[in-house]
Amino acid sequence: QVQLVESGGGLVQAGGSLRLSCAASGRTFSSRTMGWFRQAPGKGRKFVAAINRSGSTYYTDSVKGRFTISRDNAKNTVDLQMNSLKPEDTAVYYCAAASLYYSGYDDLGRYDSWGQGTQVTVSS
Repeated sequence: QVQLVESGGGLVQAGGSLRLSCAASGRTFSSRTMGWFRQAPGKGRKFVAAINRSGSTYYTDSVKGRFTISRDNAKNTVDLQMNSLKPEDTAVYYCAAASLYYSGYDDLGRYDSWGQGTQVTVSS
């Protein structure tokens, strides 16, 4: 497992931008798919974006064209740039590291390390 710490959440108006960052510890960071999930009030945790060890990226349909995930293996960080934010993007956002042998990207159950979460609130 890896230890993950998120930062960068906050309150923003609709149409604005935020950048979330996740700092990871551990030697296996570069070998793992990294993902961002979010959980809105009263709802389950859902996949937002992921980036695999080769740099391929994946997004849920509702954020395509607005969010960008990136990673820096030298710094053990993964970021989520969020543009054109909408009120429906309001949620707690979690950084997660997938298990070493997981070849997919959106199965919550295959992520074995999680950050504490950071609140993103988009006002209308």
